[in-house]
Amino acid sequence: MNTQDVRYVYDYNRWANARVIDAASKLSGEQFVRDLQSSHRSVRDTLAHILAAEWIWLERWKGVSHQALLNSAEFQSVESLKSRWAEVEHDYEDFIKGVTDESLAKVITYTNTRGEEWSYPLWQMFQHVMNHSTYHRGQVVTMLRQMGAGVNAVDLLIYMDAKNR
Repeated sequence: MNTQDVRYVYDYNRWANARVIDAASKLSGEQFVRDLQSSHRSVRDTLAHILAAEWIWLERWKGVSHQALLNSAEFQSVESLKSRWAEVEHDYEDFIKGVTDESLAKVITYTNTRGEEWSYPLWQMFQHVMNHSTYHRGQVVTMLRQMGAGVNAVDLLIYMDAKNR
C-alpha cells in the first residue's frame, strides 16, 4: 500500500459513509434508534460505532491511546452524528496529507481500550479501519432496508464508475 492507495481507499470510504448517512437521515427518530438486534443494535449505534472506530484509530496514529470509544448515546439525531463525522473527516484529511510511503511502513504501538498494547505498521492499521467500516456499513444497509429506507449502492465499483464520469 502506498500514499496513492491510502488516498483512494479513504476517498471511497468517505463517499460510502456519506451515502449511508444520507439514507439514514430519512429515518424517523424512532427508526434511527430502533433495536434491530444487530451487533450494535440500531442504525444509530452501528453508525456511531463506525465513527468511533475511525476516530480512535486516527487518534492512535497520532500517538494518543484513548481508554474508550465515543458513546453512541451522545448522538440523538443523524445531524449530530453527521456533525461529529465531519470533524473526524477533517482530521483524516489533515493526517493523510502528511502520510508518505515511508510513514506507511512505520510500526505504531498503541494501547487499546482494554489496556492491551499492540503494534502494527500504519498501512495495515489503515486497511483494517477501512475494512471495518465497510463491514459495519453493510450491516447498516441491511437495517435500513428492513425499515424500508432506500439506500444507494456503496460498492467500490459503483464509486469507481461515479468518479470516472
